[in-house]
Amino acid sequence: MILKIDFDSEEALYVQLCNQIIRGIATEMLHEGDSLPSVRQLADEIGINMHTVNKAYAVLRQEGFLRLDRRRGAVIALDMDKLRALNEMKESLALVVARGICRDVGREEVHGLIDEIFDEFCGQE
Repeated sequence: MILKIDFDSEEALYVQLCNQIIRGIATEMLHEGDSLPSVRQLADEIGINMHTVNKAYAVLRQEGFLRLDRRRGAVIALDMDKLRALNEMKESLALVVARGICRDVGREEVHGLIDEIFDEFCGQE
């Protein structure tokens, strides 16, 4: 995975690093069980301080994206609570979609509604 850090950005370097790793997971460039480079190796690779990488890894661990393994270092490990929440959402959405289908609501309309609701929660337009 290639990490792109913008040294001219006002966003903190550790936040940029966190976001890049999360994007890697979301786009399936990184998978459950993948090892990330050591703190020192990644810091040298992208030209930032080791403490910055360490802070990013700590935040990702706290948010349930990583676990720290003594032998393997930082490992992608998705939070089981998140997976449980996704399964619950799927069950709830299945019933809502089924009701919509019974009322002749189409796929594009469902996608549009979900996008609209998601954007409202995430503050996007």
